[in-house]
Amino acid sequence: MPRGALIVALDFTACAEDEFHDWYDTEHLPERQRIDGFGVCERWISIANPKIGAATYDLDSADLLTSPAYQAIAGDNLSPWSKRLGKRYKRLQRSDGDQTNPGNALAPAGAGGLLINAMNVAPEHEADFNAWYDQEHLPALSKVPGTILARRFKSRAGSHKFLALYHLTTPEVVTTDAWKEAVNTPWTARVRPTYQDHFRIVLRPYKRGA
Repeated sequence: MPRGALIVALDFTACAEDEFHDWYDTEHLPERQRIDGFGVCERWISIANPKIGAATYDLDSADLLTSPAYQAIAGDNLSPWSKRLGKRYKRLQRSDGDQTNPGNALAPAGAGGLLINAMNVAPEHEADFNAWYDQEHLPALSKVPGTILARRFKSRAGSHKFLALYHLTTPEVVTTDAWKEAVNTPWTARVRPTYQDHFRIVLRPYKRGA
């Protein structure tokens, strides 16, 4: 069974910043960490906008998101605090699904940066898109100095069907010449116009007060 992930990005500009972080740190994240089968759970902040953040949750399986334990804290069973803040923040991206490449690799500890790259693709272009991602794109970015781990996911539900996570030594890895060379190929140029609903964000690890 493939490993799973839940990835969520939020714009919390309309929330009181201290309250938003209190909610995430003392209730929302701990609720999920207590569920058996949740692995590494991390928070991230956009390097471009400190009022945009993301959370990444490694799962033993995406089936966990339909389990009684998760359903008890999700959907209609969200806490009053979660429901109140949910009316204020804006969800930019949410995907949950299966890790497709590479195998069952786990999120590394101590990464200094993260790139989330999510998109939908028209069905008639999916075969070429998936071949490009698995045969050229992911392998090339995996070899860029500063890339700790590159992984792909196919979402079962959410805003974007295809998503990749790149754990980096620093956010600046995506600005290096090596990265730019890896992403600018003839095959990439052919595939990129087929993206739909493209969402890309570069982040740093969240640290309270930083």
